[in-house]
Amino acid sequence: MYTGSGFTDWEIGDVEVHVHNGVYHLFHLIIPNHDYIAHAVSKDGISWSRVKNAMFVGDPGEWDDDMLWTMDVADCEDGSFEMFYTGLQLEEKGVNQRVGRAVSKDLINWEKTFPKDLPLESKAPYYEEVNNNPRTWLSFRDPFLYKNKNLEYLLICARASSGPVYRRGCVAAYKRTGEGFEPCKPILFPLAYDDIECPSLIELGGRFYLIGSIREDIKVRYWHSDSFDGEYQSFHHDVLMPQGNYAARVVKDGDHNLVYGFYFLDRKVNSKRVLPPPKELAVDSEGKLYLKSFYKWADKVVETYTQKAFPSVEAMYNNPTAKFENVQGKWWMTSRSGYELFTFERISSAYIWEGTITMEGIGKCGLLLAEGEDGSGYYISLDFKSGYVQIRAWGFNPDDTQNNFVFKNLQTNQFIVGNEYSADFKLIRYGHYIELSINKIVKLTLIDYKYSESRIGFYTASSIITLSNSRYSVLENPIEEYGTQNK
Repeated sequence: MYTGSGFTDWEIGDVEVHVHNGVYHLFHLIIPNHDYIAHAVSKDGISWSRVKNAMFVGDPGEWDDDMLWTMDVADCEDGSFEMFYTGLQLEEKGVNQRVGRAVSKDLINWEKTFPKDLPLESKAPYYEEVNNNPRTWLSFRDPFLYKNKNLEYLLICARASSGPVYRRGCVAAYKRTGEGFEPCKPILFPLAYDDIECPSLIELGGRFYLIGSIREDIKVRYWHSDSFDGEYQSFHHDVLMPQGNYAARVVKDGDHNLVYGFYFLDRKVNSKRVLPPPKELAVDSEGKLYLKSFYKWADKVVETYTQKAFPSVEAMYNNPTAKFENVQGKWWMTSRSGYELFTFERISSAYIWEGTITMEGIGKCGLLLAEGEDGSGYYISLDFKSGYVQIRAWGFNPDDTQNNFVFKNLQTNQFIVGNEYSADFKLIRYGHYIELSINKIVKLTLIDYKYSESRIGFYTASSIITLSNSRYSVLENPIEEYGTQNK
């Protein structure tokens, strides 16, 4: 995983990835100073190496001499590249956010441009401006260049000029013309959020999908429309990425549409931020977006074991009501009363574990990544009745005798339950990254540094579960990248 950690563990800010000639280019902010835009490159989209920094704040007196915020990189018709980015000015104490532009011929060396129409500002009548600024700071940042047929628009995190102060967040649209950029009405104004950060837009199957990150609950949400200029609507479940994932942007990678963003550890703004591997964007039969695993995981597989070649399974708690059987290659695990953990020694530290899990009864069950003999580790609960999946860190806490346990919910999501309580799962463990897909849809995607399991398996409590059609793929070991990797 990539982290820009240096003096602090949360230096990586909003990210932008641009794929060119098979090379992935990552541009990201440096928090909290915001004094330059960093640049890293990758051949596989997962492991990164830092290269020359892309851009620095302006000289004193220039419009961007205070801070640089989120950027977007796009191809130009002549083979060059342009970067639209957010800048703040010292003289204004950073209150008035603006959007400027830089150009490059090689994605490495960038030069700021100063045409008459740039930098762009938040303007009336559609948006807040200096004389209509109830928060005393103007949101006008995170540009995203979208090309629709022969038209080009900058989509920007902005604020509508009216409405409840804490619900004015919108996605501004500035149309590109021969004379520059002209402000248009917001492409999205849901009257719901304070800001809609890092907007991006993609057309899939004739429908337009607008993606934005929401500070209120630290989730990535999306809206849909049959036309570019709206109106945009929400599905009943509009969360694209579960809590902790943020600043997501859609990235074209050939025929694949990737989603990159960073992850907040502890789901707090001033906590460690890490860039996890990307997910792929897809559309289901109802026109809803969903995520699936990155296609390049297959390139990292070293060898694969089928279920019959797995190490032997052990019951960790010796619960007298529990039982394990291996019947013609299918595992049967049950515990009539209380918990039992059925685990085996993992074959490698980085892996993809897949299979079909089926549950009987009315009790509890789930996957387990266990670190010690006491069962401390990550518990992934699968509620087949309600369609609810949750991962928590659960284990022994030797540092507090009055609360000698760790019990921390890390992430939750929902999945569709079929007529039978059965699901295909795919668990990826890569360094400190955990990803779980249910029926080929990514439901959990997070990074955590608490446990490093030696055993994996299942837990049951008043339930019967079976495992079939399982395989274990050994992955190449993660590369230790720039910045601290430790807790």
